[in-house]
Amino acid sequence: MDATTFTPQRPDAHMGEEAGLTSAALIAVDYIAPPPSIAPYVTTLYHFRCDEPVIRDIQPASVGQLCLFPHGIGEMHFADGRRDPNHPVGLMTPLSRATPIVVDGPFHAFGAALTPVGWAALTRLHAGDHRDRLLPAGSVLGAEIDTLGERLLDGYRTRTMSGGECALAIADFIERRVRPINPRHLELIASTGRWLSESFNPEVGDLTGVAGYSARQVQRLVERYFGLTPRALARKYRALRAAALLSAPQLSVEAEAEIGAAFFDQPHMIREIAHFVGRTPARLTDQTTPYLSEMIDGRNLRELNA
Repeated sequence: MDATTFTPQRPDAHMGEEAGLTSAALIAVDYIAPPPSIAPYVTTLYHFRCDEPVIRDIQPASVGQLCLFPHGIGEMHFADGRRDPNHPVGLMTPLSRATPIVVDGPFHAFGAALTPVGWAALTRLHAGDHRDRLLPAGSVLGAEIDTLGERLLDGYRTRTMSGGECALAIADFIERRVRPINPRHLELIASTGRWLSESFNPEVGDLTGVAGYSARQVQRLVERYFGLTPRALARKYRALRAAALLSAPQLSVEAEAEIGAAFFDQPHMIREIAHFVGRTPARLTDQTTPYLSEMIDGRNLRELNA
């Protein structure tokens, strides 16, 4: 795609999909830095609030979250037609694409966004086999998270605990529950992060031999930890990185050229960003994309370095 022709205008085909999103002006999201001891496992802690009667948004593709919902009843709408409710103590598995959210408000949430290492060390689940779900956390993490979750939900609802305090309590739980990962697998995860960071379109073959693994083993292990095959994973992070650049207040000539060279043409870029981020390029800077939309910036891409 010739970068000089880049004009991020919203095509009519996407207007209906995006027009109904709740305005960011009606929403507050606080991001809380995780304690250094769990930084390899958690990209950010968060506290979300919106007191509208109905909240509609789109969750960008991400690794996974341990998320509690003291207020609000709703669903995630997956591409295959399934709808999972927001269990009060929930575990959002890795998302392979952007996923719509509809909630009867007021809607409040707090929790932790996980890295690939964090997902594996906490849940021990294969990210590819369990992607695109919103599960009751106790079904994976056991009775301890249900007991803690009920205490935190009650503390939040009675205003004896703040959202930040609740999120930090979730961080404490994660620190207690993470388990060691095979060192060679850790090497592969780190190498995959570097591979994704080096280029908008990294060559899949460059991963062959990492940590002594064959091409087939690399494919299997990347899907186990990241939820997608290397080729699909590269597509996802190309879209996330392009969206991060496009969401900046000003798009530099160099960034515009880099984006232009990354995609076959402009319609391809628009489709890919909409698929993985849930917004067309024109919606990335218009301040109407609320729930965890900041995860397309450096907080999300921290997954690659954790």
